[in-house]
Amino acid sequence: ARGGVIDEDALVRALDSGIVAQAALDVFTKEPPAPDSKLVLHENVTVTPHLGASTVEAQEGVAIEIAEAVIGALKGELAASAVNAPMVPAEVLSELAPYVVLAEKLGRLAVQLVAGGGGIKSVKVTYASARAPDDLDTRLLRAMITKGLIEPISSVFVNLVNADFTAKQRGVRITEERILLDGSPETPIDYIQVHIAHVESKFPSAISESGEITVEGKVKDGIPHLTKVGSFQVDVSLEGSLILCRQVDQPGMIGAVGSVLGEENVNVSFMSVGRIAPRKHAVMAIGVDEEPKKSTLTKIGEIPAIEEFVFLKL
Repeated sequence: ARGGVIDEDALVRALDSGIVAQAALDVFTKEPPAPDSKLVLHENVTVTPHLGASTVEAQEGVAIEIAEAVIGALKGELAASAVNAPMVPAEVLSELAPYVVLAEKLGRLAVQLVAGGGGIKSVKVTYASARAPDDLDTRLLRAMITKGLIEPISSVFVNLVNADFTAKQRGVRITEERILLDGSPETPIDYIQVHIAHVESKFPSAISESGEITVEGKVKDGIPHLTKVGSFQVDVSLEGSLILCRQVDQPGMIGAVGSVLGEENVNVSFMSVGRIAPRKHAVMAIGVDEEPKKSTLTKIGEIPAIEEFVFLKL
């Protein structure tokens, strides 16, 4: 069927002990398997190079499935087969293209804010739009948020086909809600929020008043922007990588952090500061072109008024 269905290490032990006499495999957990794979080299194992579909019967079956899928697509139906992605009309795909990029980057950013990166079980996605629910197809966006959440913490490649299955397999429950806004429905989405509940954050300021890690983004002039972290409003383009700092809101902080990055030859592309009230606490979001060295980030953390910071690779 697919690599990973068989526990390969357990199969080798079963073959060595005689519990299993012979094994024949066409697929493997890692393809191609390593040259020194104990399973491939085992004297009681026969292997073929993932060619199970290369039979007359298999090719005929695939041809019928393709023909049925094409007929359904021409009728405007969603693809029913599990191996096909949901059909999205070309005009919808074109309109949502920048939001697709935003969705993946918000997911990728949010998961990096989770302490340890794992243990995610509950994710809520909020879409704010002036469009009626039946006039906004969010399946693409949901899949891309899932991709952003899961790929940084696993070796799984996530796409439209397997996004929901992969999330379910990892025990991640993703729910969606929509906020209906007043205004023109010309813009499909005003903003997207990603909330991760019941986890600790490596950047506690990302925890909103609801107790969840919260990030929000918008598309501005076709470019995805981060507009909120926790309860702090920011505005920084989601390009390259980000440094988030929480500091005492006082004069000279931008210069202090900027000087450290300048001395270390790290180019700053964008910078935004969000605060709840003057002279209290603020969050600085800094876009950088290069990944700073650990020593550079340590110097930022040593600035007296910096209370916490995190580097996020997008």
